[in-house]
Amino acid sequence: MLNMINFIILVIAGILMSILYVISVSPQKMEKRWGDKAYKRCGAIRAWSMVFLFIVVINYVIYTFYPLNIGLINRFPWPYWVSLISAVILLVPSIYLMGMGMKDAGEEAVRPDKSHTMYGGIYEKIRHPQAFGELILWFAIAIACHSIHLTILSLIWIPVWIWWCVVEENDLILRYGDPYKEYQKRTGMFLPRKSKRSR
Repeated sequence: MLNMINFIILVIAGILMSILYVISVSPQKMEKRWGDKAYKRCGAIRAWSMVFLFIVVINYVIYTFYPLNIGLINRFPWPYWVSLISAVILLVPSIYLMGMGMKDAGEEAVRPDKSHTMYGGIYEKIRHPQAFGELILWFAIAIACHSIHLTILSLIWIPVWIWWCVVEENDLILRYGDPYKEYQKRTGMFLPRKSKRSR
């Protein structure tokens, strides 16, 4: 019973997190509806989306002890220390990407600000370092929980994170216009692009 309640909460929290985050990365679009309050409201909505993200992480941990009985083994067949080392290996790029992204985005990482200019630093290499780092983090958590179910479930975050990034980029085009379109052409979404050498 507890396993089903936990899974239902995980799904509901995941859906709420996703919807709220999409709204939070659309302040320029929401300005048409909310006027000058749009950026402030989007910041508050982003904070709520992070609350639901935290709830999903808690649900992942609870799932480790109370998995669904779906007829498939839940634990990886190797010793737990192998999963722990694998999770730590995934955590290294995850923390690096999220940390550098937050540093270079500044306040904009947690709260949209209309006066903020386009980013530099790691954003000159890839457009979404934080999103890519967070995506890796889900797999690190699932593997650290030694759970096959959670690792498979984490695959659902791939299209969700891509959706978030596409929505955010559409709003950034509204906000910055052609300079952002040029930035998209020269910078990879999640991986660096090879520089074009002059012939």
